Amino acid sequence: MTRSGFFPRQSIQWKLEEPAALRRLSLSLPEMALLTGVPLHLWRAFALTHGTPDSWSWVGGTFLAGMVFLYVMLTLHLGNFTIRTWAWRAPAFAVLVSGSEIVTSLALTALGVEPLGSEKAELSDWLPTATRILLLRFIGVILFAFVLAIVVGIVRRLLLAGEHRTSTAEAVHRGSVEQSAINESEKDSKA
Repeated sequence: MTRSGFFPRQSIQWKLEEPAALRRLSLSLPEMALLTGVPLHLWRAFALTHGTPDSWSWVGGTFLAGMVFLYVMLTLHLGNFTIRTWAWRAPAFAVLVSGSEIVTSLALTALGVEPLGSEKAELSDWLPTATRILLLRFIGVILFAFVLAIVVGIVRRLLLAGEHRTSTAEAVHRGSVEQSAINESEKDSKA
């Protein structure tokens, strides 16, 4: 082996760029879920204990604000990754958000400040509340991620067509079909 193989004549200067703080945060699934679940549950507790619960505009507005926050945080996280990875990221996000909400609910219940309708929740109310939170968050996040994936796919194709890059769209589609065929053949060979 020659010396030039070990010591190239030209060196490349690498520059490491750190992403901004919000971007770094949005890349982390556990941190995004924690920063979503805790404020979301605290917002729910605030909405139930303050304001007018008999006003549909208050209840609907606070519910809508909470859902917008949840889906914006989910979109911030999923936007960093390919749609293929959303199949496991969205359910994991839902479970982690639910977990952080459930732990927050348990803490508020232990402190005696967790609202349950117009009453204060007791520890016996915690398990049904936890089950409801997990079920609703899981279904909501999965449905939103599915709709978001469809919208992103459509918008990407429209952008490629608008830039007269239909050959790129076709190549992406061919690559997707080929990858699916490879995955299926690997599954068949393992079985």
